[in-house]
Amino acid sequence: MSFLSGMIIGFAIGVALIIVFARATSSRSIRRSDLAKTVAAFARLTVQDSRKLLPNEFCPPWVVFVQRQKLTWLNSHLHKIWPYVNEAASELIKNNVEPVLEQYRPAILSSLKFSKLTLGTVAPQFTGVSIVEEESNEKGVTMELEMQWDGNPNLVLDVKTRVGVVLPIQVKNIGFTGVFRLIFKPLVDEFPCFGAVCYSLREKKKLDFKLKVVGGDISSIPGISDAIEETIRDAVEDSISWPVRKIVPILPGDYSDLELKPVGTLEVKLVQAKNLTNKDLVGKSDPYAVLFIRPLREKTKTSKTINNQLNPIWNEHYEFIVDDVSTQHLTVRIFDDEGIQASEFIGCAQVALRDLEPGKVKVVWLKLVKDLEIQRDTKDRGQVHLELLYCPFGAANTFKNPFNPDFALTSLEKALKSEANGTEPGHKKKKDVIVRGVLSVTVISAEGLPQVDLIGKADPYVVLIMKKSETKFKTRVLTETLNPVWNQTFDFVVEDALHDMLIIEVWDHDTFGKDKLGRVIMTLTRAILEGEFQDSFPLEDAKSGRLNLHLKWTLQPIYRDS
Repeated sequence: MSFLSGMIIGFAIGVALIIVFARATSSRSIRRSDLAKTVAAFARLTVQDSRKLLPNEFCPPWVVFVQRQKLTWLNSHLHKIWPYVNEAASELIKNNVEPVLEQYRPAILSSLKFSKLTLGTVAPQFTGVSIVEEESNEKGVTMELEMQWDGNPNLVLDVKTRVGVVLPIQVKNIGFTGVFRLIFKPLVDEFPCFGAVCYSLREKKKLDFKLKVVGGDISSIPGISDAIEETIRDAVEDSISWPVRKIVPILPGDYSDLELKPVGTLEVKLVQAKNLTNKDLVGKSDPYAVLFIRPLREKTKTSKTINNQLNPIWNEHYEFIVDDVSTQHLTVRIFDDEGIQASEFIGCAQVALRDLEPGKVKVVWLKLVKDLEIQRDTKDRGQVHLELLYCPFGAANTFKNPFNPDFALTSLEKALKSEANGTEPGHKKKKDVIVRGVLSVTVISAEGLPQVDLIGKADPYVVLIMKKSETKFKTRVLTETLNPVWNQTFDFVVEDALHDMLIIEVWDHDTFGKDKLGRVIMTLTRAILEGEFQDSFPLEDAKSGRLNLHLKWTLQPIYRDS
């Protein structure tokens, strides 16, 4: 990865110098500025595009020349020097990549090191060059290079497991296609006209490879292949993938403003999952979840394991730092805990942070798939239920965060608390926050309930349960209807609302028993944040039906003793 980054920078500088020089001197001449804009626009066009726009007699010769030569020049020179690059770069790559792999090494392995590393005889090919116009201005120029590599390297990893088994594993048939972003910034009057270069893998279109035990079959050891493959992919994903960027200073100066900086926090409630694939031959799976935005070990959150359950309820809260809301995703992976053996993968899901409205709770049900990139598997693996709240930094007065210890306090109360404690406001940790109050739930009505009786419709009623306190209320029974209207209100005294959960079940009352028609499970985050709201909720585990509810929250924040 370090080699690819360095190689791309070296070959891009030659192309970038012309563009950067034009940008840096644009203030001196309107003619030069116009010419730079024209070059940037044509840089995104292929020869075919240029010829479609302009007939041959009007097409400037330099345009056709640039389009034909810019990639040929890079690729031909790279092909010539590749044998020397291969020999010189192997040790450099080994020294730089091994620490990265160690960061992402799964718990099942005790060490992961290279025993052989050569890059083979096939050089990468650059297949596209463009200028990102919306990112380029008088302060800098942003260029993107598309690269393809179907290499034949000789990569052998010495893998040592926790039980002491050492395996030489060969990484074969590497296929990679991606777009690297190069940012030349800031523009200066001193040659080479920019102070530093930032590089990042803007888009990973394809990353394929195969693992093989030298002299054996890796599939004979359960879990090893998946663990190593996941480690390699996570290392690539987090070490150089956008918005992570590496900075290479060209001229002396302070370039800390180019570094990756957090822009906000993401509050995540892992509520539940349903209809998970059963991975056990006897009994049911023991599912747990792994969540992350960046797959660094210290930035990854792991839920508790729910034993023998395909419809687990977690109701766990996590906080993540967001670096770029426009491009990052929250990823959820569900596993079956196998004890001392490697966990079995059940499925994964992903939600784009750009789809979240700042300051507003979003409830999502995500379908689990086998692979996020190549979704060929149509098997039903279940769903996972999340509540998400994105809070940008610097927007404390605009957006409320119920997990902030001081979100419910007035300015006067904050000042008084600060004086009393002799500390700055906000000194309490989020895990120490207790939000106590009264939740008023009005069960308004239900619509389109499923018919379960052979004769007649249904005799529905609703049971409301506060999970931690196990407080229960029940509505009256309404007979012969699939669209009941109750309009009954119940008050729950909640001691720890941030970590509690409301379960609402709809039942059909029969003389000789009862049948569950469906249920709704919700945390109290939205009620705490909005204070009062009314909404319609689809029934889970039901063919049809919705439940109309009105919730009102009256809170009183208190804190645990230190």
